Amino acid sequence: MALKKLQVQPGFDKQNTASGAEGKWIDGDFVRFRYGLPEKIGGWSQLAGETLPGVARAQLAFTNLTGDRYTVIGTSQGLFVSWGDKYYDISPTATAITSATFDSTTSSATVTVNKTSHGLLVGRYVTFSSVSLPGAGATGYTVSDFEDKGFEILTKTTNTFTITMPSVESGTGMSAGGSASILPYEIVGPTIQTLGYGFGVSTWSTSTWGTARTASSVTLDPGNWSLDNFGEVLVATIHNGKTFTWDGGAALPTTVRASSSTSGALTTNNPTASVSTLVSDRDRHLFHLGTETTIGLATTQDKMFVRFSNQEDLNTYPPTATNTAGTFRLDTGNEIRAAINAKDYSLILTDSAAYLVQFVGPPFTFSVKQVGTNCGCISQHAAVFANGAVFWMGDSGGFFMFDGTVKVLPCLVEDFVFNTDGDNLGLNFGSTKTIYAGHNSLYNEVTWFYPKDGSDQIDRSVTINYTEGAWTTSSLARTTYQDAYVFDKPYATEYDATATPDFAPISGITNTYGATTNYSHETGTDQIKAGATTAIAANILSGDMDIDDGEVFSAVRRFVPDYKYITGNSKVTLYINNYPNTAAVASSLGPFTVSGSTAKVDTRARGRFIAVKIENDAAGETWRYGTLRVDAQPDGRR
Repeated sequence: MALKKLQVQPGFDKQNTASGAEGKWIDGDFVRFRYGLPEKIGGWSQLAGETLPGVARAQLAFTNLTGDRYTVIGTSQGLFVSWGDKYYDISPTATAITSATFDSTTSSATVTVNKTSHGLLVGRYVTFSSVSLPGAGATGYTVSDFEDKGFEILTKTTNTFTITMPSVESGTGMSAGGSASILPYEIVGPTIQTLGYGFGVSTWSTSTWGTARTASSVTLDPGNWSLDNFGEVLVATIHNGKTFTWDGGAALPTTVRASSSTSGALTTNNPTASVSTLVSDRDRHLFHLGTETTIGLATTQDKMFVRFSNQEDLNTYPPTATNTAGTFRLDTGNEIRAAINAKDYSLILTDSAAYLVQFVGPPFTFSVKQVGTNCGCISQHAAVFANGAVFWMGDSGGFFMFDGTVKVLPCLVEDFVFNTDGDNLGLNFGSTKTIYAGHNSLYNEVTWFYPKDGSDQIDRSVTINYTEGAWTTSSLARTTYQDAYVFDKPYATEYDATATPDFAPISGITNTYGATTNYSHETGTDQIKAGATTAIAANILSGDMDIDDGEVFSAVRRFVPDYKYITGNSKVTLYINNYPNTAAVASSLGPFTVSGSTAKVDTRARGRFIAVKIENDAAGETWRYGTLRVDAQPDGRR
């Protein structure tokens, strides 16, 4: 019998049954669609050779005026910058605790820091300043071993805590020796979003920082950052916290920490509690969103209140007749969730509405217009600007875009993402504030990375190819994503909650908060991490297809593979089924290994419905599939 083309539309259809999605793809992993054809996604390779402490929640790439390219990553534990394929710790520090002393013992790397009622907790990071040490013989350590080096607090009492030095004590040892000021790292927040916990979470623990103890019904957001640049100056705001700057154009910038007193970029007069910040690109105002009505008084934080600085000025906020600073309050919703710069406007998204903000100049400075209702955003980083439009994930389901008007995006994987009925582990609605959206302009894609039900960390993703309208889902898990524009490839972070970071500048670091790896994506065909290569096992599965609308059985004698390209091998499996509600089984001769030289494959498969799966499982393999041609003929009614 003549070969028959089995045409399959691009994109996944997870709304229908397998037989109802005839002529469509229904499942897969690590695949995308280009020009209507499915292909394996590109590989990824570790950057900088080290892993960072905590879970990354924001990433920003920018350049200074001399062309130096930086990648800044804000994690639940601090703020770090990559430059020249090396990480540097630029985490801001809190108010100094003065007049500490040290105890050390010969041949031990453990140092005890003495300070009455220091108030610090196990797991918190500290550094030291104004260090003086005893004379020669008492200690082999130098001032540079302590100053501007990070340390994790390993044990503590009310009046002491211990740290681990990179080397052992070579002197006779210190006993309440020397003096120093302790500089605790600014607290960012926990690695997870918690529900139903109160006392015992983050800074309120009596023993270990971040240990949750059941208490009153409280929602605690995960540690998070807003990262933006004001020219060559980084603006970094801790979620519901303070704002810091770091000058990427300064002399030896990687030796300086982000702070509120950065020369030429002060933020000492900024609000001290803001949901997020945003630099308005065209007019260069700094927006504080969900911020204080009285600057410096965190108890006045209003999650719907917006404050913006004077133009070209990061540190002036009181409105006057001679500046462009000001405030406004949004009125639809309970809190501001996200804000993003677009073409000639900024879009602010609450948990229920969308607002268009445009610079109009004096005397009003900005025009604020509500452009959508019942279209709230689900999290701080769940919105991106791509292809002239803003895309975001909805607060209670669905996906939206704004290109002049708010539109609901048609989506054939919506139930898979949002519903948790039956065996489908959809979105964990208790961890939505970890969701992160990324734009991959190389392939016209917007991806939302999210945690499935039962997981408190991101472990799934959903992607739309916005030029073809094709949706896919995947197990690709990234906590941040940075598009390729400063660098040639997209950068994205992966989190391992059980790993110990190997970032050397923080001495004595443990796996308490897990570790983050940053990757360059769309590189090669495999995962490369710590020098090891791991295959990316991609696959795609079609819906059930039949002859004569399922009235008769089909005998599939052979098929002719059709690949636009293939490197190495792929496997093709035919799944056969007699009725829609019975489980499909692989044909007895499959899976069939196919290479670029395979002309045809004999199958001898028989069933009322037939589905096809294309996959690979070895390193170095990649493919783009074309059109399946099968030799199928009617084979009776039973």
